Amino acid sequence: MKPTNSDSVAAHSQRPHSQSGQSSDRATLAAIARRAMVEGGLEPDFPAPAQHELAAIGGPAVVAEGVRDLRDRLWASIDNDDSRDLDQLTVAESLPGGQVRILVAVADVDAVVHKGSALDGHAARNTTSVYTPAAIFPMLPERLSTDLTSLNEDRDRIAIVADLVFAADGTLVTTDLDRACVRNRAKLAYRSVAAWLAGVGPAPQRIQETPGLDANLRLQDRVAQQLVTIRSQRGALRLETLEARAVFHGDNLADLDLEQQNRAQQLIEEFMIAANTATATYLAAKNLPSLRRVLRSPERWSRIVQLAVGLGDRLPEAPDAAALEAFLVRRRTAAPEKFPDLSLAVVKLIGRGEYVLDLPGGTAPGHFGLAVKDYAHSTAPNRRFPDLITQRLLKTAMVGTPLPYTLPELTDLAQHCTAQEDAANKIERRVRKSAAALLLAVRIGESFDAIVTGAADKGTWVRVFRPPIEGRLERGYQGLNVGDRVRVKLIHTDVERGFIDFTCD
Repeated sequence: MKPTNSDSVAAHSQRPHSQSGQSSDRATLAAIARRAMVEGGLEPDFPAPAQHELAAIGGPAVVAEGVRDLRDRLWASIDNDDSRDLDQLTVAESLPGGQVRILVAVADVDAVVHKGSALDGHAARNTTSVYTPAAIFPMLPERLSTDLTSLNEDRDRIAIVADLVFAADGTLVTTDLDRACVRNRAKLAYRSVAAWLAGVGPAPQRIQETPGLDANLRLQDRVAQQLVTIRSQRGALRLETLEARAVFHGDNLADLDLEQQNRAQQLIEEFMIAANTATATYLAAKNLPSLRRVLRSPERWSRIVQLAVGLGDRLPEAPDAAALEAFLVRRRTAAPEKFPDLSLAVVKLIGRGEYVLDLPGGTAPGHFGLAVKDYAHSTAPNRRFPDLITQRLLKTAMVGTPLPYTLPELTDLAQHCTAQEDAANKIERRVRKSAAALLLAVRIGESFDAIVTGAADKGTWVRVFRPPIEGRLERGYQGLNVGDRVRVKLIHTDVERGFIDFTCD
């Protein structure tokens, strides 16, 4: 549920505004984020050798022999409104018999950022871009990630292209991968594209200006919706968690705005999943190792079963993704207003994903939440180091060069990338909590409806519905478990540490 404007404006009006010599909310949160980066073992700045390398790069990668020319296609990017690091483009093509070809182009970052370079070393240390409310710490310098290695509008760029052919019913028929030169015809944003697809908004200007792009995107959307249905039938979990985004008025924090998945995001998600699956199977077919992204069967499945029983439903005793998805569909229909809370509880109980090395002929676990067996992150090399590793493995598979990494190196990298991703997630959560604490600082003593999101020896956590903020339950938590609904009172905030403390009301 979205916080009311009256709540956020009132809170902001009572918080001291920035004066000369005092930090703004944005500056305060950016400083907290920088300290959190250092404490979390990530580098907030690029070292001097990496900066020297960057200065010596004259431009984007040039087209080499053997690279296909696909610049005539109606490529388009769809991303967040403020995204400038564009990793992917998509385009559709109708084929005989009702088949549809979907091409997914992924920026060839390795063509500019070479293994063993200082830039690569910094990326290998952090392994991911870190996005906090007031500051972004990119894995690669912005001159690369938002320009030279970004699939920017009206620019020729080299990409790795996944060629995916789907039957008329949406089943995957064939896949292939190749390198190609591409050109982004339209830089589009999720919200405006989603509104247009849903018929509640006009076509974005770039779609109107580009002949054939509207029909192409509608064809992509049709295939994506088929994939949503197919994966749901296989047990893919369609969860609906609420993400809060900090909203600034100038440099002052004004609100936390809820973001929910829309149809345009769904379109991109489905094609990225398909491309990541195609990447994993391509490497396996070439008898090469790969870094797999896996989500194991939930260790706390019994608690998920208890949640279902508490709602008058049933789940099998052993983890079953298809049964869980069917349960979620029933709950979404029965109580749509409560579904995000149930989703959050299930996410907490399922656990986190990780990277593992899969050897040729190996049996790496699949991704429980996505209901796919073979899955390798490959579609965001500007933002995630595992994707850059995978890109280098793909090039080995395409041209038959020696492996760029030894198997022990890949094993260590999988563990390191998992650890650094966890650290980055903690940093992002910490700064989001600092922003929330800043927003709630003037509301000590107020009571809120909440849901229990974590219950363990280290503490019990709750998420308040309005505004959508998580904090620790300091008293009155005995007997509570994940998914329980409670009434809590705010008793303390600490902006620097991101602490928000409640007690049962």
